[in-house]
Amino acid sequence: MADSPKLSEPPGDANEGRADDEGRVRWRRFAVLTVPAIAVTAGLGIALAQGALAASFAVSGQQFKVSATSLEGEGFAQYGSVDVNAREELIPVAVTAIKEAKLHSLCQSVVTTLPLIGDISLNLTAGQKAPVEASNLFVDATQLSGDAVFTNIEIGRDASTLDKGPTEAVGMQDLFAQQADTVTISDLHQTAWATNAGTFKLSGLNMNISKGKKECF
Repeated sequence: MADSPKLSEPPGDANEGRADDEGRVRWRRFAVLTVPAIAVTAGLGIALAQGALAASFAVSGQQFKVSATSLEGEGFAQYGSVDVNAREELIPVAVTAIKEAKLHSLCQSVVTTLPLIGDISLNLTAGQKAPVEASNLFVDATQLSGDAVFTNIEIGRDASTLDKGPTEAVGMQDLFAQQADTVTISDLHQTAWATNAGTFKLSGLNMNISKGKKECF
């Protein structure tokens, strides 16, 4: 049997067991900075044994940035979870799951620093005219910001009882979560470890690689 994944060094103090500092909504400026510290407590070991990881693959050692002028979604859910990398280190993430999403002026960027060459940027853009469309979209993020509007939002729901997002969008029992019938986010900025989608339609896709540091934001 393989060794259990090892926890990476998550931020936080010794009071990791507290759940009352979990996710917040600022109506003028919606932001998710990190998942609750409880996501890496002893209860996590049980979830790992049950296969309760966010991404279905080992994530890379690099985060990427995504921006869009606007996102419109139906069936929104958000909860804390963990990704695992190839070194079997656990990475706390905030999972944002949307049944059906449309993104306008999508940008995705990742910067890699190579020996002798320096910074190399990989940039992808799409949805400048027709929007990018995604179904059963999951984003494992460490940061998300924008101006958001929700309809019929539920804040503080048990993550194991979520039922408005995609079918697979459920978290661990007793963990904080929130969900809504619809979500609209303008001036979207997020930093993520992984993205999964059932379908992903990118209209007007353009991808390029260049020297230097060129990020979406």
